[in-house]
Amino acid sequence: MIGQLLQDPGLAQVLAALPQARIVGGAVRDALLNRTVVGAPGTDIDLATPDTPEQIIASLGRAGLRAIPTGLAHGTITTVSHHRPFEITTLRRDIATDGRHATVAWTDDWQLDAARRDFTINAMSLSRDGTVHDYFGGKADLQAGRVRFVGDAATRIAEDYLRILRFFRFFARYGTGAPDAGATNAIAGGVGGLAQLSAERVWHELKRILAAPDPRQAIALMAELGVMAAVLPEGTDPARAVAMIAAGAPPDPMLRLAALLTGDAEAVATRLKFSTQEQTRLAALRAGPVPRLDGEGPDWRRLLADEDNAVLADRTWLAAGFGPDWDAARARLLATPRPVFPLEGRDALALGATPGPEIGLALRETRAWWMREGCTPTKDECLKMLKERLRESAGWGVPPPPDPPSIL
Repeated sequence: MIGQLLQDPGLAQVLAALPQARIVGGAVRDALLNRTVVGAPGTDIDLATPDTPEQIIASLGRAGLRAIPTGLAHGTITTVSHHRPFEITTLRRDIATDGRHATVAWTDDWQLDAARRDFTINAMSLSRDGTVHDYFGGKADLQAGRVRFVGDAATRIAEDYLRILRFFRFFARYGTGAPDAGATNAIAGGVGGLAQLSAERVWHELKRILAAPDPRQAIALMAELGVMAAVLPEGTDPARAVAMIAAGAPPDPMLRLAALLTGDAEAVATRLKFSTQEQTRLAALRAGPVPRLDGEGPDWRRLLADEDNAVLADRTWLAAGFGPDWDAARARLLATPRPVFPLEGRDALALGATPGPEIGLALRETRAWWMREGCTPTKDECLKMLKERLRESAGWGVPPPPDPPSIL
C-alpha cells in the first residue's frame, strides 16, 4: 500500500512543493498494514517538515497551492490538492507540558519530533522515495500487535492524559495478545489525570473506542485498570457489553454504550455533552418495549406503529436476544413495513366536525381502537369509527351526516 499511497496525485503535488516533507502518523501505519489510505472514509494524510510555517506558506504559494493557517501557533498549515486536504506541520519539540497542552518550539531534528509522539506505531515517517523512518521500533510493534508508548509511558501520559484513552483506541484496533506491561502500569498510575480532560474530548475518544470492530479486550482492560469507572462513574457492566459484542451485535458505539451503562443515561449524556441526536438515541435504546421472539403479527405491528424498526431491533440485543432464532427474527422485524394510522385532523373536518379539542380526543380514541385491532383496519373503517367517536363527544359543528342507507 505504500506504493499506492505515494502515487496519490494530490500527495505527489504537495511533496513536490515541499521536498523535505514526509508523511507521518496514521497514513504510514495503515499503509504498512496494507490498509486502504487514499480515498478511505475518515482517513487523513498528514505531513511534517523541517521547514518553518513561513517557508511552508511560501513554497505552497510558488506551487500554486493555497496555504490555510489552520493551526499556525502549533506550526500547522493546511492545503488542498486534487480536492483533498493535507495538514503540514513544522517539526516540533516540547518545551513545557501541563497534562493536556504543550508549549513547543520548531526543530529540524526528525527524531526529536518523533520522540514527542504518543505511540511507536504513530511515530514513523515516510519519505517521498518510499523510505520508512522508524526511530523507536514502531514497525516491529505494528507487526506484533503491540501498542507501546514512545519512551517512558508515565512521562508520555503526564504530558497529556488524553493519551490514556488514545491507548485504548489504538489497542482496540491494532492490539493483539497481552497489552504492554509498561503501558498498563503507567495508565493505572495516571487514571486520576483523566479528570483534567474536557467532556467533549473524553466522549470523542470513548466513542471511537466503542466503534472499533472488536473492542472487547479494550473494554475489559479499561474496567480492570479503573479507566472505565473514571470516565463513566454513573456505573457500567463491561461483561454485558462484551457478551453482546461477542454475540455479533452491530459495531454501533451508541448501542455498545447502552449495553455498557447501568447508571443514569441522561446524566451521562448531559455530563459528556452529547448532541441532541445522541441523547435521544441513547434514551430510546435504554427505555421502551422489547419485541418478543414469539410476538410477530399484531404484537409487532403495534410496536412498529410507535417505534422505529431499527430501535426495536437494537433493544433485542440489549435484552440478550442472542442466537440464530433472534438473528432471523431481527431480519424479519427490520423488513416489516411500519403501519401508519390512516387518519389526520383534516379527515375529521371533512366529516363536518367543528375545530376544537374534541377532534384530537376522537382521533386518539380511534387510533387506540386501530391499535387494539392490530393496526389493520382500513381508512374507511377508521373513518366510520371516528364518526362514532365524534358523535359521542358532540364534536359536530352541524348535524352529522347520515350513514349511507342500507342496500338490504
